[in-house]
Amino acid sequence: MLQEREHQTRCGIIHYWINKKSESQVTLVFLPGLTADHHLFDKQLAYFEGKYSIFVWDAPGHAASWPFDFTFDLFDKAKWLDEILVAEELMNPVIIGQSMGGYVGQAYAQLFPEKMKGFVSIDSAPLQREYVTAAEIWLLKRMEPVYRYYPWKWLLQSGTKGIAVSEYGRKLMYDTMKGYEGQKERYAKLSGHGFRMLAEAMEKDLPYRIPCPALLLCGEKDHAGSCIRYNKAWHKKTGIRLEWIQNAGHNSNTDAPETVNHLIEEHVKQSES
Repeated sequence: MLQEREHQTRCGIIHYWINKKSESQVTLVFLPGLTADHHLFDKQLAYFEGKYSIFVWDAPGHAASWPFDFTFDLFDKAKWLDEILVAEELMNPVIIGQSMGGYVGQAYAQLFPEKMKGFVSIDSAPLQREYVTAAEIWLLKRMEPVYRYYPWKWLLQSGTKGIAVSEYGRKLMYDTMKGYEGQKERYAKLSGHGFRMLAEAMEKDLPYRIPCPALLLCGEKDHAGSCIRYNKAWHKKTGIRLEWIQNAGHNSNTDAPETVNHLIEEHVKQSES
């Protein structure tokens, strides 16, 4: 049974859930994407609970981790994550990050390379500056007014049908986004801040080397941004294993949970050896 805990930061309180397994050699650290909450990984949590120690959070500013002051960056998120893992004595993290969660994982790798036991990117992309154009970074910094401009009805539709192809995946994100209904300004600020700190992390032009066994997962129908192009380039340059998930969009872990769970489990076992 997952237990909800809290972690105080200078910007607000982070809510997270853990389940410790005493004989577990690694901790599975699930990091949801931008605007999603911890329920994004419900199918993974149900599958892996009892097999490994587990951690999942509502990212700063999201869902239960609200209110929150948006004066933090991607590295603050990685540092807070480490503070929690240390405080809970959750060792040997295998970070499993979906979209924005994958970027947090790469920032964690930059700061704490000696701690990471494994890394799984789910519909995320590389954080290195070389993969993105100047125009893409310019746009990432200016997404908040874009979200403010569009009607909520359109945002609700694009935030559900645009990132998942399965009925389950779409309903999950629909229910998540309904939590922001009547709070469009907050949703725009949350999204805009997320994209902006992503651009700023890219502009740092750091190595962001993955120091542990890594696996890239990407939905064949992922049309969120340029994820497919980024993953092809990421795999080509680094040789990191890339698996295309059939019948899956940007939230491939909700569209094809059985496939994704199998690939994660296989990767974790390799990371343990």
